[in-house]
Amino acid sequence: MARRAFHSISAFNNAGFSLFSDNLIPFVTDPWIILPICIAVITGGIGFPVIIELLRGRTFHKGWSVHVRLTIYGTLLLLILGTGLFAWFEWDRAETLGPLSTGGRIVASIAGGVFPRTAGFNSINYGDAAPETLLITNILMFIGGGSAGTAGGIKITTFLVLAFAIWNEVRGREQVTIGHRSISSSVQRQALSVALLGIAAVVLGTLLLLVSTEYSLDQVLFESISAFATVGLSTGITYELPASAELVLMALMFIGRIGTITVAAALALTSRPVLYKLPQERPIIG
Repeated sequence: MARRAFHSISAFNNAGFSLFSDNLIPFVTDPWIILPICIAVITGGIGFPVIIELLRGRTFHKGWSVHVRLTIYGTLLLLILGTGLFAWFEWDRAETLGPLSTGGRIVASIAGGVFPRTAGFNSINYGDAAPETLLITNILMFIGGGSAGTAGGIKITTFLVLAFAIWNEVRGREQVTIGHRSISSSVQRQALSVALLGIAAVVLGTLLLLVSTEYSLDQVLFESISAFATVGLSTGITYELPASAELVLMALMFIGRIGTITVAAALALTSRPVLYKLPQERPIIG
């Protein structure tokens, strides 16, 4: 009972701590273990503002705020894509899903799409995963979960606001709209700042790890993004890193969990109206 409670709390809080030395690998095909943990991970990861709004009984879709729509639909999209791509890349590989039954592969693929969303659990050895799987996992870890929740990363809303801004720019629209609502330029700037600062932290951390270790770029990048997004996944090299590399990972964890939230809050609090406008000039882009 104590073990179940521990793993339930760890899952809801996206901590990823397990009482087993090989995490959840022994339960890779057990739906009664994997699926409840996945549900707890998703519930904690969507963010408390979303949970509160859903508990208030808002009408499905039409009564939802833009934040809830972005979080719910973004979560579903990333889960479907993550699960599908994980299954595609690992389905027949002897090192991972190949030896499992069809049902076991499906359960493992669902876990592969959920756990990188900063949950930290793993039901396969990522050191044996294909490079394509590591790339998709990197993307899922960097995006993370919902704002004001237990997940890390730059957050789904940040990613989707930038995606909609690019889409509206491609279509030649000056105003960014989501669900018949306009998104202010200040929100777009905040999202861009959080994303670019996150990329800068990951790039710098990866560079420092490459300098201080002899591991490949794939392995080091995976460790850096996992640390920044406070995920805790590893390709198996964490225990062998020198002290200097461990300090880099700890710094990335701190920046990833506290830094992006602080930056977003600071940008929102320091926003103030400007009583004048400077002459505009258009530099060449692209």
